[in-house]
Amino acid sequence: MNNVLKISLLVIGIGLIGYGLYTLITPEVSLEAGPITVEAQGDNTQSYAMMGFGLLALIAGLAFGKR
Repeated sequence: MNNVLKISLLVIGIGLIGYGLYTLITPEVSLEAGPITVEAQGDNTQSYAMMGFGLLALIAGLAFGKR
């Protein structure tokens, strides 16, 4: 049971960090009308939160290996 929990926490952690980086790098909205290009960018607090939760899940998954 501990091994399944460890592996799932590691996979979830990597997935959350990857999703956080993806949403941080890609622009949210892009509009092109002829020669005019408009890009709207919001705050990145959700991206940072996803990466933080992913890091916590990675640390928890590694901590189960020590027990």
